[in-house]
Amino acid sequence: MAGYQGNSDFDACTLPKDYEDLRQSVRSLAEEQIAPHAHDVDEQGRFPKEALDALRQAGFDAPHVPEEYGGQGADALATVIIVEEVARVCMSSSLIPGVNKLGSLPLILSGSEELKSKYLTKLANGEGMFSYCLSEPEAGSDAGGMKTRAVADGDHWVLNGTKCWITNAGESEFYTVFAVTDPEKRTRGGISAFVVEKNDSGVSFGAPERKLGIKGSPTRTVNFDNVRIPADRMIGEVGTGFTTAMRTLDHTRITIGAQALGVAQGALDFAVEYMKERKQFGKAIAEFQGLQFMVADMAMQIEAARQLVYAAAAKSEREDKDLTYFGAAAKAYASDVAMKVTTDAVQLLGGYGYVKDYPVERMMRDAKITQIYEGTNQVQRIVIARSLLK
Repeated sequence: MAGYQGNSDFDACTLPKDYEDLRQSVRSLAEEQIAPHAHDVDEQGRFPKEALDALRQAGFDAPHVPEEYGGQGADALATVIIVEEVARVCMSSSLIPGVNKLGSLPLILSGSEELKSKYLTKLANGEGMFSYCLSEPEAGSDAGGMKTRAVADGDHWVLNGTKCWITNAGESEFYTVFAVTDPEKRTRGGISAFVVEKNDSGVSFGAPERKLGIKGSPTRTVNFDNVRIPADRMIGEVGTGFTTAMRTLDHTRITIGAQALGVAQGALDFAVEYMKERKQFGKAIAEFQGLQFMVADMAMQIEAARQLVYAAAAKSEREDKDLTYFGAAAKAYASDVAMKVTTDAVQLLGGYGYVKDYPVERMMRDAKITQIYEGTNQVQRIVIARSLLK
């Protein structure tokens, strides 16, 4: 995948051949090795180990890790395409590459060379996944209201607190954790970031949340009870954690847009094929103009979202000044489209769309989370408005 690096001057309407070849490779893998397990993963609420194994073998589980740490060095657009194509068949599985990027990007943005060499190499080698610990029971949209504390103790920091809604918690070996190091300063230099390992003494996990969708991706609380962290596991300097957290989300909200694109495309693809085969009143329902209008709208909305997500990916790669705006816009628009398209797909299938024998009801349930996590779409609109009005 070394060819997919730094090519951020593309025309989103006509992607370079390398990216289209990548799409076909990921689509083939997803359809052959991930899709057959998607229903069972959802029904049993189990982690998609088959997907993890397949993605690791192909180098798609953490493709963003730079080559100098043993990774593929995929740029932002290549990562978006990988997540999109996996989400097209299984949203839970798409959270493997998506959350690996979310959890490890703070190291790439702010970590010391020693920290990057140690943990990014392990991630690239498949020695463990990475999760991102920002939200707390009383600090979701208001991340700056976090209560988890880190107190210096010699050449260590001691962490106490709870993080909630942590994706892949318990499955991941490594966690980027944000904690208050100066209660007076808080978001203005009082929050720091650390790497915590699953087996560190004092780390524990709550029971898996019982969720509407993405049931194959475990979501749990992570508890820290006097967890002693060596000082060299701090990401960046003391007090820079909140800035790192927000910079990370500017980049990774685009990945949520990619998930939304994938699940929407999967729902449309299934609905179109169903319409060609399903007959009512003596002809295929694809011949009914009212339903034709529905799929036309679905296709237009998906393509508009794709152009926005891909443009945001290019801005992420270049670190353009308007990345915050475009990251928020891509996430909000694509996820709103995903919710509408998957709901319409259920409607197109009628009674069949409402039962678990067909995948569109799962896709609709899975799509909903893209409007919520990594910042609700209401928060994204605040971000967008502030970018316009500042």
